[in-house]
Amino acid sequence: MDDAAPPPGPGGRILDEPLTEALSRRYLAYALSTITDRALPDVRDGLKPVQRRLLYAMHRMRLNPEGATKKCAKVVGDVMGQFHPHGDQSIYDALVRLAQTFAQRYRLIDGQGNFGNIDGDNAAAMRYTECRLTEAAMLLLDGLDEDAVDFRTTYDGEDEEPVVLPAGFPNLLANGSAGIAVGMATSIPPHNAAELIDACLILLDKRSATTAELMAAVRGPDFPTGGVIVETAASLAETYETGRGGVRLRAAWHEDAQGRGVYRIIVTEIPYQVKKAELIEQLALLIENKRAPLLADVRDESAEDVRIVIEPKSRNIPAEALMDSLFRLSDLEVRFPVNMNVLDASGAPGVMGLRGLLQAFLDHRRQVVVRRARFRLEKIEQRLHVLDGLLIAYLNLDEVIRIVRYVEDAKAELIAAFALTELQAEAILNTRLRQLARLEEMEIRREHAELAEERDGLTKLLESERQQWRLVGIGLRDVRKILGPDTAEGARRSRFAEAPVVDASVAIESLVTREPITVILSERGWIRAARGRVEDPSELKFKEGDKLGFLVPAETTDKLLIFASDGRFFTLVCDRLPSARGAGEPLRLMLDLDDRVDIVDVFAHQPGRKRVLASKAGYGFIMPEDEAIAFRRAGKQVLNGEAVVSLEATGDQIAVIGDNGKLLIFPLEELPEMPRGKGVKLQSYREGGLRDASVFKSADGASWTDSAGRTRAWPEWRGWQGRRAAAGKLAPRGFPSSKRFRPR
Repeated sequence: MDDAAPPPGPGGRILDEPLTEALSRRYLAYALSTITDRALPDVRDGLKPVQRRLLYAMHRMRLNPEGATKKCAKVVGDVMGQFHPHGDQSIYDALVRLAQTFAQRYRLIDGQGNFGNIDGDNAAAMRYTECRLTEAAMLLLDGLDEDAVDFRTTYDGEDEEPVVLPAGFPNLLANGSAGIAVGMATSIPPHNAAELIDACLILLDKRSATTAELMAAVRGPDFPTGGVIVETAASLAETYETGRGGVRLRAAWHEDAQGRGVYRIIVTEIPYQVKKAELIEQLALLIENKRAPLLADVRDESAEDVRIVIEPKSRNIPAEALMDSLFRLSDLEVRFPVNMNVLDASGAPGVMGLRGLLQAFLDHRRQVVVRRARFRLEKIEQRLHVLDGLLIAYLNLDEVIRIVRYVEDAKAELIAAFALTELQAEAILNTRLRQLARLEEMEIRREHAELAEERDGLTKLLESERQQWRLVGIGLRDVRKILGPDTAEGARRSRFAEAPVVDASVAIESLVTREPITVILSERGWIRAARGRVEDPSELKFKEGDKLGFLVPAETTDKLLIFASDGRFFTLVCDRLPSARGAGEPLRLMLDLDDRVDIVDVFAHQPGRKRVLASKAGYGFIMPEDEAIAFRRAGKQVLNGEAVVSLEATGDQIAVIGDNGKLLIFPLEELPEMPRGKGVKLQSYREGGLRDASVFKSADGASWTDSAGRTRAWPEWRGWQGRRAAAGKLAPRGFPSSKRFRPR
């Protein structure tokens, strides 16, 4: 008899192992479960397991867009009972988020009832709300019943669920994703689906397309709440290349004039994932704590659309200065982190760039196309097999009827008599006698021929990788018609802009009283500012031997730009100019101007405006006026060469005339836009150089001003049109002998 004790039962088994090993192994299992089954989305359909299970359960419940809605509690209960053995609240939270217009760029669930709002209020309980699938969700599910993807058993082993959805569009980037796992996280901003499809088509046409080439279609994210993206193109390019970075997003606003210089600011779009109620509270605290000296009041006038009213402390404060300070102090500007960490087709986590994400999606779509083709091919083969049997039955109809009527085992007799298979014999026996009698040989042969042709096409498709990729492209183009930019759902919401640079001292300058002035610069370089507008320049007095050089209307809050003949721009603040009670002060004491340098132009800066600059040598370009701002005494070098022309670029044609009296006209668009440099050649000269230029609109026609100040129309100006850099033709009769379009 064996004295050894029997092994313990299952309930009393004790494992003897070090605690550190037990903890590490179990923690690793927990971490992997969190990463793969909860936090990170699949690169193929862009969904997490709970989201995928929600859509699949609603698909099985036939909650299609054209059908009726059902209680969310029923959907949540079905998902929890069959696929997702976790808390009902977490499932309902995922459902609510898929239905929120301010959370999802392309809603996958259409909700009826209270699903929360942008203020941060929670949705109503699931027993009160109803839901159904959207058109976008149906695109993700298309092909699910055609063996397009693999299925796996559910947690209880009683049913099956899809491993991934067929995904008719790149949902991962279209709707974005966010999640925190153990030791890693993901944060993917939403994008415009039409732009993503365009990028996919670029990748299909050119497999080696770079990120820069793909960004010709995908400029940047497209957030559901709109806003203005102020991230630089270079930064976005690096983010899409590496899969890591960030996007600066600002609220969209406009200035609402109230008359007499009074204005207020209306915010119509706030950054993504910012709760409006908390933003209002944040701005109110800034006022209470006196951290925003330019802000007087803020109130929420929103209804269905966002409308936040911001009141400045003074009407003399520029709106840009006020908003720039609020962007720095509040969530009116946020930085959305980008970390494109996803699960690849094998389930391994990793960070991918834009190209990698789109390529993984396209590879998945090709697999879907192949699997659906195989599924369809199998169905066709079965139908052709049945048709062959029906054709035999038709050709031997009398014998078939006799066997069915008199033979006890008709099925076996049919198989033996006509060499049929069980499937064919079963199809014949299942056919009613009335239908069998009415069968027509031509109809059977027609259907047989059509299916045979489709079978041959599918066979060729499965043998040709090129045709498979072509079919992927056709499918994407069809989806683009549904989610295209001309649809309400597909139109781009977020805009792009450059963040304007505001001086550190702008808050102080903003408190300057805004009133009209007239800047007076004499020929000898004495500058002063007279209050109001100077109506009659002849009444102005100057030092002996001096006279008026420039008379510039402006305001005390303006910046005065001075363009010198050595190609430099200088900037002065108008409220600090000397008073016009005396002769003013020498400009050359304020700036580093050489006595040999002349002043070419003086004007008040207007943000966003563009100017045409040209040198004596006949070279020029278009410069954004914002590039001229520089508060250094030495100014800012902009034009290479001796400057002779500074014009506002407000037309579509430019006329240039040289010292030789020859005149040339060509389209203004032929000039490049540059921040600084030499530019391109405007006109060719054998002797001398450029004397003057004029910009005008074709619709208005060209003109010049004579020495008496009269404007002369020039209807025959088209006769002087030519190619840029040509010599031109002699000026028309009557053109001023000074060879200038406007007298100086």
